[in-house]
Amino acid sequence: MSPRRERRKSPRPNNSTNTPARQKPRGKVNAYFTHHLWVLVSSLGVLWRTPFATFMTAAVIGIALALPAGLHVLLQNVQKLSTGWEGTAQMSLFIKQGVSEKRIQKLAKKLRGWDGVEEVRYISREQALEEFRKLSGFGDALDSLNENPLPAVLVVQPTSEASEPAQMELLLGKVRELKPVDLAQLDMEWVRRLSGIIELGKRGVLLLGSLLSLAILLVIGNTIRLTILSRRDEIVVTKLIGATNAFIRRPFLYTGFWYGLLGAVLAWMLVGIRLGLLSEPVSRLSFLYNSQFSLGGLDLETTAILLGSGIFLGLLGSWLAVGKHLQAIEPS
Repeated sequence: MSPRRERRKSPRPNNSTNTPARQKPRGKVNAYFTHHLWVLVSSLGVLWRTPFATFMTAAVIGIALALPAGLHVLLQNVQKLSTGWEGTAQMSLFIKQGVSEKRIQKLAKKLRGWDGVEEVRYISREQALEEFRKLSGFGDALDSLNENPLPAVLVVQPTSEASEPAQMELLLGKVRELKPVDLAQLDMEWVRRLSGIIELGKRGVLLLGSLLSLAILLVIGNTIRLTILSRRDEIVVTKLIGATNAFIRRPFLYTGFWYGLLGAVLAWMLVGIRLGLLSEPVSRLSFLYNSQFSLGGLDLETTAILLGSGIFLGLLGSWLAVGKHLQAIEPS
């Protein structure tokens, strides 16, 4: 056999020996995430072995988170209700005494042709007197009057596009210039005041949430501090065999994670229970006012913010506590 054919038949070098070297980075990554997963589950197991203490800590966190979350949901419902009121804003035009009904009907027809006006309803003097008689309860006193003191009224209903306060003010200025109109009234001031109260309430919720977040950090920090002190000997031995601070810190961080998550879930349940208790009375009240309003609950965005806030505060509180107390524990 010729040397050339021998070279052709000679086996090619096997590169399988290089495969482990190539897989080392991937193996390190897998081991890293596997260890994190193991610490995550084991830290939950540690909390599970002390259910009463865990529940008490999570309950404090849940109540602290439920207070601003519940107020936020209530403000959202009030804002939704006030938005509906703004959309049904009306303008009342009180007609001067002595203006004939024919001229009032002509004025109503003119107003219906204006941009931004959806409907114009005419209330005659007789209709106004009868309505006042039913609502006021002063029927006997009204019968003693020689003449009807109430003026005719045109109720202007704007379109949905013209229901904004700024556009309603422009429309109010135009109708005030009409000669038959004695007084044009737009009762939007209370809506603006309500909007101001809602904005003030939002600021109050933010302030309350900030103070309660600080309280949550203190609760979690103190809980983690006690846990570190109870495991002081274990931490010293772990450092003696070469463990890094990051390795030792990991289970305490996941403990804070579970405290924050459990507290957020409890807060979500507490808010849901409170809204459930208020839902039926609110529905009965809205029915009495011929309204279809119903109390809304926690939406997906608010739920995500609530859970994220609990987890963030749990991790932050544990990280601050571990960073402060872990460095003080060194093998002597």
